[in-house]
Amino acid sequence: MFTIEPEKLFSGDIRTISRAISLVENGQEGAEDLLDQIYGRLGNAYRIGVTGPPGGGKSTLVDRLISLYREADKTVGVISIDPTSPFTGGALLGDRIRMGRHTGDSGVYIRSMATRGSLGGLSVRAQEAGDILDAAGKDIVIFETVGVGQVELDIADTADTTLVVLVPESGDEVQAMKSGLMEIADIFVLNKSDRDGADRAYVELSSILELNSHKESEWIVNILKTSALNSEGIAEIKDEIQRHYEHLSSDGELRSKRQRRYQHRVQEVVRYRLDEIFWTEERKQILRNAIEQIDSNVKSPYALAGQLIETLAS
Repeated sequence: MFTIEPEKLFSGDIRTISRAISLVENGQEGAEDLLDQIYGRLGNAYRIGVTGPPGGGKSTLVDRLISLYREADKTVGVISIDPTSPFTGGALLGDRIRMGRHTGDSGVYIRSMATRGSLGGLSVRAQEAGDILDAAGKDIVIFETVGVGQVELDIADTADTTLVVLVPESGDEVQAMKSGLMEIADIFVLNKSDRDGADRAYVELSSILELNSHKESEWIVNILKTSALNSEGIAEIKDEIQRHYEHLSSDGELRSKRQRRYQHRVQEVVRYRLDEIFWTEERKQILRNAIEQIDSNVKSPYALAGQLIETLAS
């Protein structure tokens, strides 16, 4: 096991950042001590979530945003949340090829991480990796999520500003889209808007948003048309993120968001730890025995769960 020197991390040393993220990602000994040590250095990075259905060009869009932030002399960290490999437990897609041109830039750090089965696509480990990038002095931390299944409700807790990326072909999908995705967006990005159907998709999405009631002081979600591949509309996204930041800061909502994030993180860590504590080898064996008897008169899941919980008192 390697030792992490906090001062090297705080100075932004790339190798130390990589080692620190590996430490927390794998849940190795010393990870919690490190996170405790760096906690006082958090809160300086602005956290941006980028999510949406697959095929929306999220990686390309993030790549273009990185370039704009670097032109503004901002350092950037990116955590790409990928599906978990059923064979290795690691990220399937690896570091995003589309962001490869930033590899030699010391002001940019990009890391792919696996969801590890988190329902919303963001694991506790990914959020901790974001903390490490924050402590390492990154001005901007971007979480790019895979957009699979119940699309990334976790991201609303993780990010200060959430971008939901759609494409013109999403028109029919928008109509049937789960309300959760619609509700977490601070900014909608209609990417690949140079394609046919972009105007129709824009009108349909606008119609849905108009149905949402809001108070005069509340943030009004805008739809921005972009073509990330052609670097069109990216500056407008950056400006809209800044406008959202200013809105959050002016009415205290940024502080409230971060308070909710803290609460949810504590609750999630507690659940994670209790799960680890609960599944002793003895209880795993009880479950395995029940699985092997699945074709016979096995107990219902509820009865077996009750039996397992009762072992806590023994």
